[in-house]
Amino acid sequence: MITIGIDEAGRGPVIGPMTIAGVGIDEQSAEKFKLLGIKDSKLLSLKRIYLLEREIKKTTENYLTIKISPKDIDKRFEHGKNLNYLELDNMAFIANNLNGETVIIDSPSRNTEKIKAYMQKIVVKKAIIAENYADRNHIEVSAASIIAKAEREREVDNIKKIFRYDFGSGYPSDPRTVEFLKIIKNNGKIKEEPYDSLIRKSWSTIKENENKTLDLFS
Repeated sequence: MITIGIDEAGRGPVIGPMTIAGVGIDEQSAEKFKLLGIKDSKLLSLKRIYLLEREIKKTTENYLTIKISPKDIDKRFEHGKNLNYLELDNMAFIANNLNGETVIIDSPSRNTEKIKAYMQKIVVKKAIIAENYADRNHIEVSAASIIAKAEREREVDNIKKIFRYDFGSGYPSDPRTVEFLKIIKNNGKIKEEPYDSLIRKSWSTIKENENKTLDLFS
């Protein structure tokens, strides 16, 4: 029996994409993953994440990753979707395109029954399990979290090269990220490329301060 685990990385940052990954494994692969020390990516160093990502991809070809761009995230309401349902629709695409009988997702909402019901409508002929902290409790979801995190970190590194600036993690809580946003707002570049395509304009860090003074970023 093959079980698919699905998780995301990069829900919260103001810079860069959100990545969603799915991994389908059988019981033999699950045991191997446990021996390798596969666990929630938030509990691992970045070096370890990249190492385990390689091991996961050596073990199975039954995985898939989707990148959701800042522009697509900003446009979600145009399509009547909040971030949860944008995420779920992409999780469903992954679930429908991987081999497996059961799908376990790290639920983006505490209302796991509502999430399960939504997914069950759009995932074809597969059982759905939606749990909070599934990335800690299910090896398949842990593996997915590692692939999603590794892909997100590579994207962030690439964006730093494009911007020619180390803006830190890209999260609104990161002082380096806030300082970078102050700089590009101050020089009028924030609505120009490449910044326009790689920064989430709908995030409160940007949106609530569009017509306010820069010291409010501090």
